[in-house]
Amino acid sequence: QVQLVESGGGLVQAGGSLRLACTASGITLSYYTVGWFRQAPGKEREGISCISNRDDNTDYRDSVKGRFTISRDKANNMVYLQMSNLMPEDTAVYFCASDSAWLSYCSLNYESMYENWGQGTQVTVSS
Repeated sequence: QVQLVESGGGLVQAGGSLRLACTASGITLSYYTVGWFRQAPGKEREGISCISNRDDNTDYRDSVKGRFTISRDKANNMVYLQMSNLMPEDTAVYFCASDSAWLSYCSLNYESMYENWGQGTQVTVSS
């Protein structure tokens, strides 16, 4: 059974940093494209970063470019999202998701590509 679990969320002041982790069981995460998504209250879920399985190519939403970094920890079957210079508008529940298609690119826009989802971790940024 595939399970993704997010961790590392919390309350942080604006300008601070957090590192989210996506831990997988039942699959070897390095063989999967992994996406990070977030959903703020009253808003639709949006893709913010992803890393492809074939070439580890990455993509970022414009609003997080230069502040967020996605990376793999293959030894521990995890994917991280390092978030720096956090802003109140980054407040949301953050989800990771995995996609088994063998691709050199990843998608932030097509959630249906992602087969497995975690339950999310809350990130709150105070001003």
